[in-house]
Amino acid sequence: MFASFGVLPMDVILGVVVFWLALGTAGLVLQNSRFITRIIFPLGALGSLVLAGAALAGLNEVSTAILPLGLPDLPFHLRMDALSAFFLLLLGSASIGISLFSAGYFHGMPKSALGPLCLEYHIFLAGMALVFLADDAYLFMVAWESMALSSYFLVTTDHDHPEVRRAGFLYLLIAHVGAIAILMCFGVMHGGHGGHGGYTFDAMRHGQLPAFWASVTFFLALFGFGAKAGILPLHAWLPEAHPAAPSPVSAMMSGIMLKTAIYGILRVTFDLLDVQLWWWGVFALALGLLTALFGVIFAAVQSDMKRLLAFSSIENIGFILTGIGLTIIFHDSHKEALAALALTATLYHALNHAFMKGLLFLGTGSILHATGERHLGKLGGLIRRMPELALLMLVGALALAGLPPLNGFVSEWLLLQAFLLSPGLPQPYVNMLVPIAAAALALAAALAGYVMVKFYGVIFLGQPRDSSLAEVHDAGLWERIGMLCMAVGCIALGVFPSFVILHLDFVTEMLVHHSLSASAAKTGWLLLTPIEAERASYGPLVLLLIIVGGSLLTAFAVKKFYHGRVRRGPAWDCGFPAQTARMQDTAEGFGQPIRQIFEWYMGVVRQVPAPFDRHPHFHSETHDLLWNIFYAPAKRMNDAAGKLMGKLQHGRIHIYLLYSFVTLLALLAFVR
Repeated sequence: MFASFGVLPMDVILGVVVFWLALGTAGLVLQNSRFITRIIFPLGALGSLVLAGAALAGLNEVSTAILPLGLPDLPFHLRMDALSAFFLLLLGSASIGISLFSAGYFHGMPKSALGPLCLEYHIFLAGMALVFLADDAYLFMVAWESMALSSYFLVTTDHDHPEVRRAGFLYLLIAHVGAIAILMCFGVMHGGHGGHGGYTFDAMRHGQLPAFWASVTFFLALFGFGAKAGILPLHAWLPEAHPAAPSPVSAMMSGIMLKTAIYGILRVTFDLLDVQLWWWGVFALALGLLTALFGVIFAAVQSDMKRLLAFSSIENIGFILTGIGLTIIFHDSHKEALAALALTATLYHALNHAFMKGLLFLGTGSILHATGERHLGKLGGLIRRMPELALLMLVGALALAGLPPLNGFVSEWLLLQAFLLSPGLPQPYVNMLVPIAAAALALAAALAGYVMVKFYGVIFLGQPRDSSLAEVHDAGLWERIGMLCMAVGCIALGVFPSFVILHLDFVTEMLVHHSLSASAAKTGWLLLTPIEAERASYGPLVLLLIIVGGSLLTAFAVKKFYHGRVRRGPAWDCGFPAQTARMQDTAEGFGQPIRQIFEWYMGVVRQVPAPFDRHPHFHSETHDLLWNIFYAPAKRMNDAAGKLMGKLQHGRIHIYLLYSFVTLLALLAFVR
C-alpha cells in the first residue's frame, strides 16, 4: 500500500514518531483541556493506526536508514526488519484503544497537569517506537532512557501522595540498574570490533564471541531487560508502579512497555549473538515458570484491583519467558519446527497480552472514576449499574483466563503443544524437565482462570458492598470506544489465529530459520494445525459458531416451548433470614485457600476477631519473601553507607580543607 505511493513503511513510522512528539508539544504549549482530550489524544490514536498499518506492510522487508543526529561520528542507525515490525505492530494496534480511552479518562483533569501529561504520554509512545527501530547501541540507549524517564513521570502523575513517589522512585531505580546491565551487554558485544563502527548492531551481528563471553552477554541481557519486564527477582517495582499510575498509563506499561524488554531479549539472543546454548534455554525456562507461578499465586490473594492485574502481568511475562527458553532449547537441538512453534506461541502471547491486560486496566480506570474505589472489598454488583463496562471486561477476563475461542487460549494452547510434541532431546536432564515444566505451565494457566473468576465475580456480581455504589454511572463514550477496540482485538486474535500465524512466520523465519506456514495453511484458515492435523488441531471459528448457535437455539426453544407461568420462591439462605452483601464471598475469602497453601512463603499476618466480638474485623496481609531476601538487605546497606558518609559532613570549613589537603597528598604520591 505504501509502496504504491513511493513511500517506505519505515519513513511512515518515523513520520508518526515526529507527529506524536508534535502532538505532545502542542498539548504542553496550549494547555487547553478540551483541545487535548478531544483533539490531541484522538489524533494520537490515528497516528497509532497509521503506525500499525505501516508495520504490517513492512513485516516482509528490511529497510535501513542513518539519521544525521547524535554526536559527531556517532549518527543514529535505524533498521526495520520482521522482528521490529512485529513489535511496532503491537505498539500501534494496542495504543489505538488506550489513546481513545485517554480522551475520556483525562477529560476532567486540571489543565496545569494535563499539558505535561500529554507531552510525557506521547514521548513515551515515541520512545518505544524508537527502541524497536534502533540499529545501534547509542540510539537504543537514548530511546530506552527516554521511554524510562517519560514513564516515570507518568507513574508519578499524582505525586502529592508519598506512596506514589515511593513507587516511582523504586521503578526508576530498578530501571536504571537494568539499563546499566544492558549497556554492559552492548559493551561485551562491541569488544573486539574496534573503532566507532563497533557500536552498531550490524557490526555486532558479524562479530563472533567465544561461548563464555556469549553467555555473559546473554545473562546481562536477561538481567537488564528482565528488570524492565518484571522477571523474578526484579519484579518488585511492578506491583507498586501500576497501582500508582493512571489507568491508561498502567495499560500502556503492562500491555506494551513490558514487551520492549521481550523484544530486547529476542534481539540479543537470536539476532545479535551468533550462538545459542541449550542451557541458556533451561535457565530461561525454569526462571519463566517460577515467574509465572509466583505472579499468579500472588495475584490470587490480592484485594486491590490494580495490584491483582500487576501480579497477573508478572505471570504472563513468565509465560513469555518460558516460550523463549523452550525456543532456545529446540533451536540448539536443531528441532527447528518445534523452535518455530515455541517462538510463534511466545510472540502470539505477547500480542494477546497487550490487548487482554490493556482492556482490563482500562476497565479498572472506569471503575475508579465511577466509584472512587479500587479495593475489591468495597465493590460488588456493578453489572447492574455498569452493564456495558461489565460486558467489555468480561471479554478481557475470559481471554486472560485462557478460555476459547478468545485469544488467550490460542497462545497458551500453542505453547502447551510445543511441550507435548517435543521429541527426545539430546540432553537427558532436559527430557526429564519438559514434562514437569508442562505440568507447571498447566497449573499456572488453571490458577489464572481462578484469579479471573475472583476478579470479575467480586467486582460485578452479587450485591453492592457499599451503599454509595447505587449512584455510580457507566463508562463514558470515549472510554467505551477505547475498550471496544481492545475487546475486538481479543476476539479477532482468538477467532483468526491462522491469519496471525502466517504473519508471524516472517519473524520466526528470521530468528530460527523456520516457519509454520506449511502446516498452518495446509488445512486453510478454519483449522489451526501447528505441526500436523493428525497430532493436534483447533477450529476457533467453528467453536464460536457452535457457542453462538447453541445459545440462539436455547433462547428460541425457551421462547417457543416455555409455558409462561412464573413460580417464585426464596433462595436458599443457609438458615439465615436476612440476605445481605456480607454473606457474599469476599476477595480475601476467595483467595484464602491459596493463602493457606503458600502461607510459609507469603509471610501472612492476620488479625482475627474474638469469638464473641460484637464488631468483628478480619484482616490479613501477605508479604513478598523475595523483598526480604534481595531488597531489604540492600536498603540496610545503603542506609549504613549513607550514615557513614554523613559522618564526614561536619559543617566545618577547616575539616573540609583537611580533606582536600589529604587528597592532594595522596594524588601526588600516586603520580610519583
